[in-house]
Amino acid sequence: MNKPFSTAITQYLDSHQVSYQLLPHQTATITIEETARQRGILASQMVKTLLLRDMGDRLALACIPGNAAVDPKKVRQVLEWRRMTCVDRSQVESITGYPVGTVTPLCLKTSMPILFDHAILQHSIVTISSGSSLAGIALSVQDLIQLCQPRFADIQRTVSVEKTMINCRQ
Repeated sequence: MNKPFSTAITQYLDSHQVSYQLLPHQTATITIEETARQRGILASQMVKTLLLRDMGDRLALACIPGNAAVDPKKVRQVLEWRRMTCVDRSQVESITGYPVGTVTPLCLKTSMPILFDHAILQHSIVTISSGSSLAGIALSVQDLIQLCQPRFADIQRTVSVEKTMINCRQ
């Protein structure tokens, strides 16, 4: 008999009686596009999570749709902190408890502000990492918000119209 798939995230969701769907991957994925394809969802339904650090060594988790990019300057402005950069990949797991590519806004090892871009609300169901590179979790965006209590702000990198027009010509 196979042991059911279980991670700290699935256990946490079960303990809080949150309804979710496990989305197993055929193989471990590296890109957002491949992950979305294997999960059978749109990239915009994925909650992409980036760990940022300011010059004073303060940490924040920035969450945006999978098809978007975080603008560290906007995160800095919202938090009223100094210059922010992504945390070095080699430090992500020791800070969050998750390997790079599996970070989720739930059950973090280190307490920190969590920021969600408003665009996460465009889908009623979103997906997060299960904490494993072999599965994602689909759940209600409202349940995710209730569990992690994020601060909402405009933290996406804005693509200029001029740049978009150039990309469309290629």
